Amino acid sequence: MAFWTACLGKIRRDHAIEGEAQKLLQHRKVVQQSTHSALAKLLSEVQVLKQDLREVFAVYVNFATELENQSRLLLEQVSQTSYTLQGHHGNDVQILKAQMEALEHTLQEEKERSKTERERRKILHNTLVELRGNIRVHCRVRPVLPFDVGQGSTLALGPSTTEEVVQAVNDDTVVVNCARMGNPGLNKMFEFERVHGPEDSQDAVFEEVKPLLTSLLDGYNVCIMAYGQTGSGKTHTMIGSQTEDPTGPPREAQQGIIPKATTELFRLIAEKPPDSHLVEVSVVEVYNNEVLDLLAKDEDGVCIGDKRDVITTSTGTSEVPSLSYVLVRSAADVMQLISSVLRLRARCPTLVHRDSSRSHLIVTLTVSSKSPNALALARRLQSVKKDMQRKAQKEWWSPRCHRANPMARQSGDEHSISSSSSPYHSPSLSPCPSPRASISQASFRTKLQLVDLAGSECVGMSGVTGAALWETSCINRSLSALSDVLGALAEQRPHVPYRNSKLTHLLQDAIGGDAKLLVMLCVSPTQRYFTESLQSLGFGMRARQVQKYIPRRKNTALKLK
Repeated sequence: MAFWTACLGKIRRDHAIEGEAQKLLQHRKVVQQSTHSALAKLLSEVQVLKQDLREVFAVYVNFATELENQSRLLLEQVSQTSYTLQGHHGNDVQILKAQMEALEHTLQEEKERSKTERERRKILHNTLVELRGNIRVHCRVRPVLPFDVGQGSTLALGPSTTEEVVQAVNDDTVVVNCARMGNPGLNKMFEFERVHGPEDSQDAVFEEVKPLLTSLLDGYNVCIMAYGQTGSGKTHTMIGSQTEDPTGPPREAQQGIIPKATTELFRLIAEKPPDSHLVEVSVVEVYNNEVLDLLAKDEDGVCIGDKRDVITTSTGTSEVPSLSYVLVRSAADVMQLISSVLRLRARCPTLVHRDSSRSHLIVTLTVSSKSPNALALARRLQSVKKDMQRKAQKEWWSPRCHRANPMARQSGDEHSISSSSSPYHSPSLSPCPSPRASISQASFRTKLQLVDLAGSECVGMSGVTGAALWETSCINRSLSALSDVLGALAEQRPHVPYRNSKLTHLLQDAIGGDAKLLVMLCVSPTQRYFTESLQSLGFGMRARQVQKYIPRRKNTALKLK
């Protein structure tokens, strides 16, 4: 019994195992079928990709074939065109080349001719300017202005202080009606190189000044100063009418000589070879007979008016040690500097003018140029030769010649101080030539000095009191010293009193040297300023009496041993 029970159990286990095996076989069949279907799908997709690749390859082959054919055709066309040009148009090409060479040759000839003409123009220009003399005087009569009708005039003896008694009758004559002095019909006439009436614009005034700037780059020192009473239009003539901001630049239409001269200077420099000229600016004022450097700065970089001294160097020229120089690249840089320091200039309201300048403003543009050309050196050598001949014929003495004056020779070493603030500074040529001269290739320097003088006036008319009395006294004394210097030059005195005033000492080279000086007289037309107008016109006449020596070109590239 137990045996059959065991057999039955075994048979059941065998049936269970067989059932599990059948299930496993069925599962495998299902897996194989799904795998076969996936493989079949992948195979169909691969076949589709192969077909696409065959189509793309066929397109590529067609494109490459077409590109090769087009390239071959293009090369054939280029070869045919080249052959045609070489075979049929060779003569035209040669003709064009010949014409181009002829044009280049003509251009070179024109350049040489233009260079020659420029040199000829330079000689003619300076000859014309020299014929006018080294000191010339222009006069400008301003129009009647609202402040001409003012109070405090104790000198107006005529029936109306606004009556015009000073008139510009033509381009070179000013007539002053002196009927107020009890001589009816008596008129005084003053003649100058050029007279500008009230209707003349700023441009018309500058046109008469412009030729001097050409001479500046040709190697001459140039000085332009405005002289006249308070309120006669000096600052308007030199700087121009100010904008609403009194320290701002003037309007372009009303710009004066200083902005117009700087613009013209840089325009002329732009026509020269690049980097052949460097321009430095210094701005000083002479206030109460003291020289103030307006470009000097404190530790914070703010411009202050530091005092400076004026010395005479061993070469007989005036110099300001430690003077501040600023290198500028354009006229805008110059006017920006001037506008920034105008606020430092001494001003004071008076009965004559509400914003009267109480100091002399001097703007100096120093131009450093490369070595001059052979023509300039030849002219300088000729000048030295003539000086040597005159000295050989007759011994002469000059207070500025240190070899002729033993006392000056002893003290020359004490004053041989030069400014170290400027990297381009070099001493000027000595007025006493040496028997031997040598030429070096160092750069040479010329100066353009633009001066707005303080106005002369009577204390009674200006109404100043207190400290302003000392200002007026210093102004009048410095202007008197300027008049004395011109008088000494006109009379050819052996001693010229340059050192009587810091103003004349500072402008010594511009007044008595070989510089070209232009004095712009500014006068008021009304009877109220009759006395001051006569004084200004008389100053201009004394300036015209200075003997007109032919100025010599300044050239520090010619060193004297």
